[in-house]
Amino acid sequence: MDTQANDEDLAELAAAGNAGAFRCLLERHYDRVYRLAFRLTGLREDAEDLAQDICASLPKRLQSFRGQAKFTTWLYRVVLNAARDMHRRKASANRASDGFEELARLESDARDDAEDQTAWLYDALDRIGGDLRETAILVLAEDRTHAEAAEILSVKESTVSWRMSKLKEKLKSIAKADA
Repeated sequence: MDTQANDEDLAELAAAGNAGAFRCLLERHYDRVYRLAFRLTGLREDAEDLAQDICASLPKRLQSFRGQAKFTTWLYRVVLNAARDMHRRKASANRASDGFEELARLESDARDDAEDQTAWLYDALDRIGGDLRETAILVLAEDRTHAEAAEILSVKESTVSWRMSKLKEKLKSIAKADA
C-alpha cells in the first residue's frame, strides 16, 4: 500500500474492501481516535472500548464517507457520535440501575414491614390464645373458608364467624395498647 496516499483516497479504497488501505488508515489515526475518545470520556477503559468499537465498525462506517469533508473531520464526527452514544447508554443504564436499587429498597422495606406485621400478629394471637387463635390461623393463615374451618374445628360455621368478629375486637384492643 502506498503510505504516501492521502486519507481520502485511502478511505475510498478501504470502503471498497482494500485491507491494506484500511490498515494504513488505522495506523495513521488510531492514536487520534483514542486520544479524542479519552478526552470525551475521561476514562482510559472507556476510551479503549470506544476506540476498539470504532475501529471494529470502521469498515462499515467508511461506506458513508463521501469525501465532502476531510477524512479527519469525518473521523472526529464518528468518534464524537460514538462517545455521545456511549454516554447515553451509560446514563440510561445508571437510571435503570438507580431504579432497580430503589425498587429493591422498596421491596426490602415492604418485606420488612410484612415480616414486622406478621410477627406482631403472631405475638397478638399468642396473647389471645385458645379457640380464637386456632380459628384465626385456619381462616387467615391457611385461607380456609368459615365453613371449612368449622368442619375442621367441629363447630358451627356461625361459631367461626363469631370467633373472627371477636378476634378483630381483641386485635384492635391489642393494637391500641401497643401503640
